Amino acid sequence: MLKADELVPLSDLDRQLYTQLVPEGHFLRRLLEIIDFERFRPVLEACYNSEHGRPAWDPVCMLKLEVLARHYNLSDREVMAQTQVNVAFRLFVGLSLASPLPHHTSLTYFRERVGTERMQEIFHVLLGQARELGLVRDRLRLKDATHIIANIAVPSTIRLVAQTREQLLAALEAFAPVEVKQEQQRAETIRQASADLKDEERLVQRVTHLQAVVAWADAVPDQERFHQAAATCQEQLRQALTLAHKVLADRKPKAQDKLLSVHDRDARHGKHGDYYRGYLLDVAMDADSELITGVNVLPATGNEGADATYLIRQEEQAHGNNVEALSMDGAGYRGELLRELTDAQGLGLEVFVPPPQQPPSGGFSPEQFTVSGDGTTLTCPAGRTTTWQSPYPHGMRFHFSALTCADCPLRAQCLPDATSQRRSVLKNYYEAEYRAVGAKAQTASYAQVRRQHPAIERKLSEMVRRHDVRHARYRGQKRVLRQGVLTALVVNMKRMARLLKDRLMHVFDPPRSPGKVRAVLETAG
Repeated sequence: MLKADELVPLSDLDRQLYTQLVPEGHFLRRLLEIIDFERFRPVLEACYNSEHGRPAWDPVCMLKLEVLARHYNLSDREVMAQTQVNVAFRLFVGLSLASPLPHHTSLTYFRERVGTERMQEIFHVLLGQARELGLVRDRLRLKDATHIIANIAVPSTIRLVAQTREQLLAALEAFAPVEVKQEQQRAETIRQASADLKDEERLVQRVTHLQAVVAWADAVPDQERFHQAAATCQEQLRQALTLAHKVLADRKPKAQDKLLSVHDRDARHGKHGDYYRGYLLDVAMDADSELITGVNVLPATGNEGADATYLIRQEEQAHGNNVEALSMDGAGYRGELLRELTDAQGLGLEVFVPPPQQPPSGGFSPEQFTVSGDGTTLTCPAGRTTTWQSPYPHGMRFHFSALTCADCPLRAQCLPDATSQRRSVLKNYYEAEYRAVGAKAQTASYAQVRRQHPAIERKLSEMVRRHDVRHARYRGQKRVLRQGVLTALVVNMKRMARLLKDRLMHVFDPPRSPGKVRAVLETAG
């Protein structure tokens, strides 16, 4: 339920003090003039029940407090303390000098209530305002990613298995208290008996015990006592079983995408320049206005290149626009991704991706060999054919026999190595896409786009250096994404204030109202 009368309206004295103490060109005053925060209200109020629950603080004021926290890199407690004494903060939030402040924990509840999906809606409402002002164009999007360090202390493998077992037993206690008590006693016995053993042996004993617990715990969801329990207990057990199976699967040789912590199950171990543990923040930006148009967070092992499709589709679905081109780094040099992005029946983008430096190789290139229409026969430049082939990731490898190559008139050109007896050729399914990328890299338009691409790197640097997006404030992929979206929201507000600053100069004689400012900006846009 929303509070109707908690905020004390601004008095004439409040307005007079704010006018005298907060300079006209102050950043927060410019934001109030440019951004229509009331446009966010329908999205925010949808999170509340108008008839039930305890009265809540005005959600637009709470959002403004979040903007202050992200812009000035403050904690919840710090932003409340600053708003108590900072006149500019009070003006921005819309608090009179007599208005009380919510407790700092209210911001935590506000973020959880709004959630990640609605925060993304707010982000696109702001982007829609920028579109109305004529700031955002659809000519070109720049995309890049940076890493986020997870907010966890990574345990040893022994401790990870033990923590997983503890969580599973805690979830099972509501269904099998006697069995859980026995397993806890066994766990203590294992701990004491293995105290002086090597780490490898200690780990084996704990993994064996976890496997034994999982063996009988898997049958609990099919029992009557499970269906009679509360829904929260059921969900807790399902999550604990999923976690236990994941930890056990990670113990297999050559396991990939290993879980790092039971407290942040989405964080992964990855490499982005250097090795780290956490997430990838993926961002798309309008090349003309340098406004962020899409944000996503992936695990550290996530596919950064494939996420380009999600970012473009997300923007086009939210605004009904049609992006024309996309510039990416080497992560986008993947045939299946290039085909999806450039497909005329799909996104239909013109893609600018730097092709990798290919090592010089002697002989005819794979492009000089022709595949038959049914894909079963390969013809070499000399006109000789082969149907001998073997599967290969994203393609097919054809092999010519030594007998076929023995008397070939072009053998010296095709096999410069005298020790080679025959030729093998890899024909990629996405050869046309790779060839198009290579040809585009030789054009003047490609060179121009690549000169613009460092702008996205500077934008990511701003988010890292000015707003500490490098370090996750929360745990879990959704919450970290919410942090990234909030940061992008604030960065876009800053950029809009800078872009529109020139339009505001010499237009109004003080005083000027936010409504009149926005009307002039929309007319100019």
